[in-house]
Amino acid sequence: MKIENPLAFSFIMHDELYLLKEDEELRNTISIPQPVLETPPVNFNYLGMNKKNFLVIVHYQDSEFINDKHLTALQSILSRLEFSLDDVAILNKAKYPEDSFEHLTDFFKPQKLLLLGKQALSKGNALLTFNKPQPLNNCRALFSFSFDEMMDNNENKKAFWEQMKQL
Repeated sequence: MKIENPLAFSFIMHDELYLLKEDEELRNTISIPQPVLETPPVNFNYLGMNKKNFLVIVHYQDSEFINDKHLTALQSILSRLEFSLDDVAILNKAKYPEDSFEHLTDFFKPQKLLLLGKQALSKGNALLTFNKPQPLNNCRALFSFSFDEMMDNNENKKAFWEQMKQL
C-alpha cells in the first residue's frame, strides 16, 4: 500500500499494537532492560579546602558560611593548634538542614569533627556529650558552645579552649 499523505496513517494505523500467538513466545524470551535510577552525588558548599580532614559544623541562618567576627576567632583558635583555613572544611548546617550525619561523613571523611552549638547537630550525632572530646565513627569529635555563646562569656571560652586542645 502506498500512502502519499502521512496524516492518512492515523486513519489506517491505530495506536494500539497486538501480539499474535506466535509472537507471544518471542516476547517471553526477550528481556527489556529496566532503567537504572542513579541518585545524584551529594555535594556541599563549604569554606576551606579540607586538607587535613577537619570538619567544623556551624549554624548561621544569615551567612553563607560563618559570621566574619566568628571566622576571625575560629582562625585564631585553629592557628594556635597549628591548623589553617585550608586544613579544615567549615560547613554551615543551616544551608543543609535535612542532610544526615552519614551524608556529611561520607562526603568529608573527617578525622576531626567540631560541632559549634546545638543547631549544628544532626540526628546521627545527637548523642555526643557536651564539651567533651570523644570518638565518633572513626573520628575524634567535640560538640561545644556556639560562637554566640562564647564571644561575651570568658568561662565558656576557657571551657571550650581546654577541650579543643584535646581534640
